[in-house]
Amino acid sequence: VQLQASGGGLVQAGGSLRLSCAASEGTFSSYVVGWFRQAPGKEREFVAAINRGSGSATYYADSVKGRFTISRDNAKKAVYLQMNSLKPEDTAVYYCAAGARIIVSAVYLSDHYDYWGQGTQVTVSS
Repeated sequence: VQLQASGGGLVQAGGSLRLSCAASEGTFSSYVVGWFRQAPGKEREFVAAINRGSGSATYYADSVKGRFTISRDNAKKAVYLQMNSLKPEDTAVYYCAAGARIIVSAVYLSDHYDYWGQGTQVTVSS
């Protein structure tokens, strides 16, 4: 499965962006999909994830809860991350990732994901 992340850009604090993660092939609905981010000089961290199938279960880092929303459209083989009320500390490269055998307790762990997109830069100015 090849993943393509897009939608990043430069936005002022308080603004919004919508990231997209598109899969090139495979039974996309069978994958858990997550978003991670990495700021300069920091480790990659979990942002959000959505379960396989209809995406009825979603998971968020405390730092983005209430501001970010993850969703999926299996017909389009895409997952979206709607980011509202952006803060300068949200500045990072955002990566989407997919995994076929991830259990709920592991959605937060980057090394449990099998496939990664190339990343898209999000910059939030103050």
